[in-house]
Amino acid sequence: MTHDVIVVGGSFAGISAALQLARARRNIVVVDAGMRRNRFAATSHGFLGQDGRPPEQIIAAGRAELLAYPTVTWCEGLAVEAAAVADGFAVTLASGERLVGKRLVLALGVVDDLPTLPGVAERWGKTVFHCPYCHGYELGGGPIAVLATMPMSVHHAMLLPDWGPTTYFTQGLFEPDREARSELERRGTAINTEPVTAIAGDTGVEVHLRDGRVLAFAGLFLASRIRVSTPLAAQLGCELEDSPMGSYLRTDMTRETTVRGVFACGDISVGAGAVALA
Repeated sequence: MTHDVIVVGGSFAGISAALQLARARRNIVVVDAGMRRNRFAATSHGFLGQDGRPPEQIIAAGRAELLAYPTVTWCEGLAVEAAAVADGFAVTLASGERLVGKRLVLALGVVDDLPTLPGVAERWGKTVFHCPYCHGYELGGGPIAVLATMPMSVHHAMLLPDWGPTTYFTQGLFEPDREARSELERRGTAINTEPVTAIAGDTGVEVHLRDGRVLAFAGLFLASRIRVSTPLAAQLGCELEDSPMGSYLRTDMTRETTVRGVFACGDISVGAGAVALA
């Protein structure tokens, strides 16, 4: 069977795209590997009508609404290969199943590459975050740490005092220049140049420093570098576009990639990790 559209990715962007296609009476199959980017977070915020709701509940409700349309098929599995064929595009799953569609929508999502610092990965989405608009309010105005990971980290350190007293840990990587230092001082951000060796803590964050000190914070923010989560786009020849945060798929105003008939949505095509933008 040749579907009108294959949507690879069944998270927020994939379901949103599939819903509009279903309402256009298109025959669609959605392939979902169940690896949402925000699966580490307990709640989602800043999304009208869904504020404070667990992400898995939002997804479950969206999926139920989508599957009410008879032209939609949901396929659980990991897409491992994509290629252009005579009828459009073929997508092969890890199980060996092969799907064919006239058009292809990539809602692959991205992966956050985190620093290898001990304790960061275990606390990602719980007390270690990347987006203050998503998680800053819940820290209740308590002290906030910012860990330098890239040049954008200085901007993070300037922004976060709106949510609580902020300390910027440079890690010897991204020292603010004179102008940035002046702005950080104006914002009340403390600058700490002692290297961080580990992150610990259960309810808040304990920042362990090389000199033996342990500083307590309500939460820690860092700018993670992102990458497209699967090689499908590269297999198809879709061009990438670099940004300070990582690489995204290059698209036009209709979200069509540089490969005709292949479209992209969500985090791989818009440089903002917010559910409301999916």
